[in-house]
Formats: sequence, structure tokens, C-alpha cells
Amino acid sequence: MTNIHSSGSTGASTTAGGLSDKGLRAGSIGLLGATVIGISCIAPAYTLTASLGPTVAAVGTQMPGIFLVGFIPMLLVALGYRELNNAMPDAGTSFTWATRAFGPWIGWMGGWGLIVATVVVLSNLAGVAVDFFYLMLAQLFGNPDLADLASNVVVNVLTCLVFMVAACYVSYRGMETTKAVQYVLVAFQLVVLVWFSVAALVHFGNGTSFDALGFSADWFNPFLAPSFSAFAAGVSLSIFIFWGWDVTLTMNEETKNPKTTPGRAATLTVGIIFALYILVAVAALMFSGVGTGELGLGNEDIQGNVFAALAGPVMGPFAILMSLAVLSSSAASLQSTFVGPARTMLAMGHYKAFPKRFAAISPRYKSPGFSTLMAGIVAWVFYAVMRVLSTDVLTDTILTLGMMICFYYGVTAFACVWYFRAEAFTNARAFLLKFLAPLVGGVILAVIFATTLYDSMNPDYGSGSNIGGVGLVFILAMVLFIGGVVLMLLMRRADPAFFQGRTLRKGSSTDPA
Repeated sequence: MTNIHSSGSTGASTTAGGLSDKGLRAGSIGLLGATVIGISCIAPAYTLTASLGPTVAAVGTQMPGIFLVGFIPMLLVALGYRELNNAMPDAGTSFTWATRAFGPWIGWMGGWGLIVATVVVLSNLAGVAVDFFYLMLAQLFGNPDLADLASNVVVNVLTCLVFMVAACYVSYRGMETTKAVQYVLVAFQLVVLVWFSVAALVHFGNGTSFDALGFSADWFNPFLAPSFSAFAAGVSLSIFIFWGWDVTLTMNEETKNPKTTPGRAATLTVGIIFALYILVAVAALMFSGVGTGELGLGNEDIQGNVFAALAGPVMGPFAILMSLAVLSSSAASLQSTFVGPARTMLAMGHYKAFPKRFAAISPRYKSPGFSTLMAGIVAWVFYAVMRVLSTDVLTDTILTLGMMICFYYGVTAFACVWYFRAEAFTNARAFLLKFLAPLVGGVILAVIFATTLYDSMNPDYGSGSNIGGVGLVFILAMVLFIGGVVLMLLMRRADPAFFQGRTLRKGSSTDPA
């Protein structure tokens, strides 16, 4: 493999793949810790409360089947990620691997896709945390008016800032602090979600469900979705709910056995989350049905925050535990999600694709200090702007996030196919894991990306917010993509070293060491 120079970087040592070590604290995370942080970043309680309703709105009772379809490309892409990590463990992940496979331009945009996706989800996480924080206070003090504070834009945005600062601080302190916080928060939300599911099924069995819907194997057939556009929208949403497992790869320079542990943690994370999602989806359908009644999953008034409406009827006096679970899920993921963009910006700064300041490492905590702070600032500003522009900030940001995820996961999947092209047909394992799995996963994501991008131009898409008759989701996606291209060209002009292949060179798996 070609040795990759880090001229003008921090003078760090190089690892066995030729990629530069960036000064992070090595060996601080094991398999359990990486898996817990992966689950935390996905934030199952948060993602489900925000996505169950919109998914039912798109595909109805086919929600479990759509979750299955969303799981398939995630698993296929995760296998490709694992192979790339085995060959090139680097904190830059998508950015570094796409650069090695396709060159600096596509690599830069791959990194940009990851950064903006995580900034979008950070703002979304903060929004859900604010909603459930005031709902929890309302339940705790028996005062429903407290829950209405979340609707006050000024109060909402300022509360969001407090959550963002706290999460940024914990992440700034490095992986040891991050790991310690996550164990308790992740365990709590998993227990509550299983509790909710079992309670909903018990209600169904006792005949006390809101709108009992008998289980059907047809729910798992995604091809019964109303239309291909509905199918694509549903899959885009289901991809969103699985997103976050790749954080286990961005920690590769900080894990024990960096060539194997991150990939195993990613696969384990995706498997655990899939089983949990299917359980909750089936239980919610059997309890609530898909109608538009008060607690029906088809009711637009509850679709943005399903657990807020269902927790009381399903869990009774223990409903406050669901509020705490979603709040802790959002807060935990808000903190762990900083890991991905901070380390990607660190790598981009290290290889001179971003200003050198982004490569700064905290001397005390061995974390990407400046990059972590910038991720927090940009995410909060994005949230504040979206809260003013959009009538339903959660729905619009989730749909935009789905497109960004499809983009950078797809780029990384195709990078795996191209990087290993010379050895893809040497044996069965290489063919399956380095060629077929990432290729199929990448194609699925590319189709979903193109379909969703086209559909999002409709002013009725998402929340119905639009500017000049064009859907806000499409405009937001275009602003993010075009903004990335502009920043890339400005960076090329300011410091061309990366774009000339002098800090990170294009290559393949058969290059000499």
C-alpha cells in the first residue's frame, strides 16, 4: 500500500496503513464500549418517537417491512466499512477512504456529507431533548402548561443551547468521559423501550388497545407499499433510524485492536438495533393501528412525537419513564454524535482539506477540541434558523438527513468496491464482502437518494413548508450540497496541497507498502 505523506501536518507518526496518526488517545475503547456508543449515537428512543409516525404516514402497516429494507443496505454498507477499516483504520473514515479510492474531490464531498448529516441530526436531537424536557417537567409537577414552553421559540432555542453546551463539554473531555456517561443512559433507554413494547402487547392481549390491529405477516412485505415514491420515502426514513453505527469506525484510532474492534462493534450495533426496532414497530401497530384517531399512528397531531402521546395510555403511571428515556436518549446521542463530525473535521484539518486549526488536539484530554466546539456552534445556529423557517423542524430535518446519509454512505460503499477492485475476484470472501455487499448497498442508497431528492421538490413534501413553491427539504439539501462545493473550491484556492495529492494520495489495495 502506498505510504501517505502528511507533509505540513502535526508531525505525527504513521500507522501500518501509511495513514497519519493524529494524536488521539489510543486503546481507550473496547468492543463493549464501542457498541454502547454506537447504540447511543443511533439513539433508539429518540429515533423511534420521531420516525414511527412519518413512516406510517408514508407506508402504513408496511412499516416493519420498510424497516427491514432500511436494515439491508445498512448491513451491506457496514460490511464494506469493516473491510475499509481493516485496511485503513483512520478517524477520517468516509473522507479518507473516498479520497484514497476516488481522489480528493469526491473524498472531500464524502467528508462534507458526513459532517452536514451529523450537524443536522445534532440539531434534531437537541429539539427532541427540549420537547421531552418540558414534557417531563409537566408530568413531574402535574402542570400541563409547562409542556407548552417547548412551543415558545425563544425558550426552545435557548434551552437547546444549554443542552448543546453540556453535550459539547462532555465530548470535549474525550472518550473515557463519553464512555462512562453512555453505559447508564443506553441501558436505561433499552429497558424502557422493551417495557413499552411488552406493555403494548399486553394491552392487545387484554383487549384494552386503542385500535387493536391483529398481527399479519404481510406487514413485513415492503412491496405492498402504496407507491414507489412512498416506498422510497419510507426507506429514507428507515435509513435515518439506523444511522449512527458508523461512529464506531470514527473511533478506530482510539479503540483496542483498531483493525477489528470497530467493524465488529458496527455489525453488533446494527443487529441489536434492528431487533429492537421490529419489536417496537409491531407492538405500536398492534396497540394503536394506523388510523387518524386520537392515538392512531396515522394521526398527524402525534406523528412528530409518538411516544409523548402513547406513553401514558400504554405505560400508565410509569409514563414518565418514557419521557426520561427519550430525554436521556436525545441527550446521550447529542453527546456521542459529536464524535463523528469532530473526528472527520480533525482528519480533514490534518490532511489540509480543512484549515489547519481543525487538526488541533486538546493536550489534556487528547480529543479534537477545536473541531468539537465548531460542530456544536454550527449545529446550534442551524437549529435556531430551522426553528424559525420550518413549521415542523423535526420532519423536515429528518427527511433532509436521510438524503445526506444516503449520499455519504453510498460514496463510501462505492469507494470500497473501487479500492478493492483488483482483489475482488480472488476468493469468495473478497467477492462477497469487498465487492457484492457494498455494491448492492451503494446502489440501493443511490436509488433512494435520487428518488427522494426529486420528490422533495414538491411543496407538499415533508411538513409542507416551502419557499417559492419549492419544498423546504429540497432547498435545504441543495443549500448544503452547493455550500459544500463552494467551501471546497475556497479551500482549494487557499491551500491546494490536499487537492494536488500531496497530503493524501489516491491509491488501491494492491499498491506496494
